Parts: sequence; C-alpha cells; structure tokens
Amino acid sequence: MAEILENIIAFIDSFLSYKIWGYDSVRLSVKSVLQVVFLFLAARFGIWSMGRVFMRSRMGVNYDEGRRYTILQISKYLIYTVVIVMALETVGVKVTTLLAAETALFVGLGLGLQDAFKDLSSGVIILMERTLSVGDIIKLQDQFGKVEAVGLRTTTLRTRDDILIIVPNSKLTNEIVVNLTHSEETTRFSINVSVAFGSDTQHVATLLKQVALDHPESEPGQEPLVILKEFGDSALIFELNFYTRNLFHVEKIKSELRFEIDREFRDHKIIIPFPQRTVWQGPERVKQFGDGIVGAGENIASEDEDTTSGAL
Repeated sequence: MAEILENIIAFIDSFLSYKIWGYDSVRLSVKSVLQVVFLFLAARFGIWSMGRVFMRSRMGVNYDEGRRYTILQISKYLIYTVVIVMALETVGVKVTTLLAAETALFVGLGLGLQDAFKDLSSGVIILMERTLSVGDIIKLQDQFGKVEAVGLRTTTLRTRDDILIIVPNSKLTNEIVVNLTHSEETTRFSINVSVAFGSDTQHVATLLKQVALDHPESEPGQEPLVILKEFGDSALIFELNFYTRNLFHVEKIKSELRFEIDREFRDHKIIIPFPQRTVWQGPERVKQFGDGIVGAGENIASEDEDTTSGAL
C-alpha cells in the first residue's frame, strides 16, 4: 500500500514538473502554469470579496458612489500588479532584468507610445485626485455627459442622447472640463424671458418665480431668483434663475418651464413681443399708392434686415 502511494506521489510530481517550454532561466512547467492560474483566480476572488465587504462596511456606506468606485479601482490595479510580478517570478522571469530591458525598449518606441503613456498617467491622476467620479455630470467641448466608468487609459461618458463616448484620459486632464456635480449637489441654471414694454414688472416677476417653485424638479430649499436683466430693443428681458439636482436632464426642465411660462402669460394677458423695427421716410420721398404708403421707386425695408414688422 505504501509503495502504491509512493508511486502515485511520484507520478504527480513528475507530471507537475513536466517542462512545457523553457528558455534560459525561464521554465514553464505544468506546476508553474497551475500556480499562475491559481494566483489570478485568487486575485479575482479577493477583489470580488473586498468589494462586497467594502460596500457593506461603514466606510463604504458613508462614501458616495464615485469615491467607492475610485477606491475599488485603485485597489484592483494594485492587486493585479502584485499578482503579475508574482506570476513572472513563478515562471523564472527576473522582474529587475525585465524592467531594464523594457526601459531600453521604451526609449526606442517612446515616440510611438507617448500618447498611451500620457493616457495612463492621466488615468492615475484622475483616480488619485478624484477630479472625476462615476456619476458626475461634466461638460467637455460643448458636450454634456455622465461619467459611466473611469479606467486607467480611457473614461466612458453617456450623453443625453444615450450614446456612449470613449474619451482618452489625457483629454480630460489637458483641456477645460466643467464638472457640474463635483462640489455641490444642486446647481443654478437660468432662462431668459421677454415681455412687452408697459407690462407690470412686479407681476411678471411673481409669475416667473411661482412657475419655478411649482416645478417638481426645482430644489425646494433654494428660492428662485428673478432679475430684470435689461431693456432690450423690443422688450423687457427677465432672467429666471432656478436650482435643481437633475443636472443631466436640465434642458428638458427648461423646456417645461418655458411651456408653463407661456401658459401663465396667456392667462394673465402678458405679451411676449416679437422683434420689430420702425423705418421713417421723409415726406418728399413718399407717395400715396392705393390704400398703402410706399417709398417711391424702392422698398422701404431692405431684405437683409432682420425685420418682422415695420411702420412707415
């Protein structure tokens, strides 16, 4: 019985020591392959377990989604880095020698790889400094998007049209990015409204403020602000400022406010004027023609003017 057991152990040892491939100090055997597979499976299980424990812990509950994601991402990259180093050592690859060889290689390929390294370094900066987090609403080159994922090389944004955009991280660190959710939970937005001269300005301001207060997406703790912005050429121009947490659909909110403002103005007989221009002509250049008055031999309002009505 002992002899059979010894034979089995010898067979298993021989099988595990079987050399699949080798070169110089590198030795790829069945045992080393199984060890590498075990390392990566253990890393995957460890990352999964760490994520579940962290999400249920007091720290995970207190942190927002973006900070939790950042901590888990950095931890995942660190674990995989350690596992890769251990896997290389397992098959006989000296990491110090490999780094020296890669340094010489990177010098030769530096021009071709500099964009990739720039994206990787930018990804590390974003994850460490938390300038962007998952769930943030940002504006990049007149394009609004919600951050879906932050990786080492790229960041994924979802636009208001439900389109996913993959952005290199270097673009997010080298260009101006407006983060609408980085500091405050609520953000102020504004819309302009024009009314005819002679309108009751206090009544207009009251109506505008009430419309904003009645909207379900308006932040109840922040009172809307109405400003008489300027005396325009054809109208009094008001600015309605309101606060909301729904930053991603703010254009829809603005549209709903405009619809409601139009309805209120119609009910209260407040006129939203259209642009108009008055043209005056001297009596020596005017003649009576039927029931109308026109300039002799010419059109009084030129075609290139942005005119919707004219009084002669």
